[in-house]
Order: sequence, then C-alpha cells, then structure tokens
Amino acid sequence: MKIIKQISDMQRVIKIEKQQGKKIGFVPTMGFLHEGHQTLLQEARKNNDIVVLSIFVNPLQFGPNEDLDAYPRDFERDEEIAKLRGVDFLFYPSVEEMYKENRTTIIKVEQRVDVLCGKHRPGHFDGVATVVMKLFQIVSPDAAYFGMKDAQQVAVIEGLITDYHLPIELVKVGTVREEDGLAKSSRNVYLTEEERTKAPSLYKSLTLGKSLLEDGEKVHTVKQKMEEDILLQTGYKAEYVEIYAYPTLQELEKVKEAESVIIAIAVKFSKARLIDNIVFSYNKGE
Repeated sequence: MKIIKQISDMQRVIKIEKQQGKKIGFVPTMGFLHEGHQTLLQEARKNNDIVVLSIFVNPLQFGPNEDLDAYPRDFERDEEIAKLRGVDFLFYPSVEEMYKENRTTIIKVEQRVDVLCGKHRPGHFDGVATVVMKLFQIVSPDAAYFGMKDAQQVAVIEGLITDYHLPIELVKVGTVREEDGLAKSSRNVYLTEEERTKAPSLYKSLTLGKSLLEDGEKVHTVKQKMEEDILLQTGYKAEYVEIYAYPTLQELEKVKEAESVIIAIAVKFSKARLIDNIVFSYNKGE
C-alpha cells in the first residue's frame, strides 16, 4: 500500500493505472475507520483492480457550533486497517493541499437537504458535495462506495453524479450493525455505558415503524408512535423521526406514493448524536 499526500501525485498514479486498463474503486472517508468502513473496502476490493481509500476531515462540512478539532482521529490505526483490507493507495491530503487558495466557485445543493440532518445543519451538504466533487476529480474512480447509514448523504451524492454526468457508479452498501442492532459509527465511543445499552432501541423503533407502515398505518401516526417508543426506551426525545420517498426525500402522506421509502431518526444522547435509518421497497398500487 502506498500513502499519497499530494493531489498531483494521486492524479499521476491513477492515470498510469487507467492506462493499463485497471478498474478503480474508491472509498472516501473522514477516517477513524470502523467496521462499516471496512465493509465498504471489502466490497471495493471484490469488484475492482485498484482500491483507493481517502482520509480527509473536511472542514467545509462542520458548522459554527460543531467542533472540527474534536472529531476523532487515529491515522496509525487507520493505516493498519487499510493494509489489512487490501487498499492499494491511501490518499491522505492536508487541508492546505485540498483548499490551497480562495475558491472562485462553490457547489450549492438545492434539493434533498432541507430535511433530516440537513435541516439542522445548514450548509453541511454544500461542504460534502464540494469535497466529494474534488475527490472524484482527483481519484477519477469507476465506482465509489458509500454506506447507507448516511442515507441523506448518499441521496445528495447520487444527485451530484446525475447532475454533472459523472461517469461513476455509485455503490450503496447496507448499514453495518452490532449484534444488538446498533448501527456502527465512530460516534458510538461517546456513549456512556448506560446509553450504550439503550442505543439499540433506535433500530428496534425503525423496524417497528416499517412494520406499522406495511400494515397500512398512516405516516403521521407511525411517526408519533416511534417518537413515543424512542422516548420510552432511551429517555431522550428524538431530534427527528421522518418518513420520506427515497432518494428524492419528498414528503409522503401514504407510503404507496413511492416505490422506495426511508424511515430516518436522530437522537441526541448526552455526548453523542446518533442517526439511523432503514430504506425499503414499496410497490405502488399494492
């Protein structure tokens, strides 16, 4: 595995690999790799000749009340995981390398961002879209791998690829969970011991919501029952419980209005804000 820190070097080696007909799989991350990331790498390794992993904590997607410096980092551990997962190139640029000068353009996401996490983090997905576009231009992947745990992010990136006609396959990988159902996340380390025992109830609430919808319960009723369940099981009020069409993230009165539905939740524990979701198919007219 080769570690690359300069954009020009990354572009140069990718050009050589592509000239040899190699298929490039790309997994962009902010580091502190967990099993969810490793699953993305595993999928990329199975289906590509070359696997590129990027680690870059992107300052553009942190709001004024979010502590960029507090984001967990452990590059030595990440490097070992990358080697074990068969990564060929680890792209590890500095902020100065990625944002050398004042930008003359900006990517502004117009849709799919005024709901869920985007509603509470104005400008966040503009930062996500900007850095992902930059990384796509640097790595030039044939396929890019993203986890469905951050389903809104996946929806935004799907729109980015479509809008700009990028020749990249977006590979959506299902959420990786602990044995008790808790979605794996770098934020889980901030849960207290008691909170960790309660956190799996988030996934149970999602499955409850899915079951109620499939039984014909109205959307607003399902949301209310899920909110009550989350408060009862965790002791914390949900930041949001939402049900939308996916990936458009448009509101639904009835699930039959969409072929694919997302149920998404966010709960702020004492020191950790957890998000989770499930996306499931729903055939119109049934």
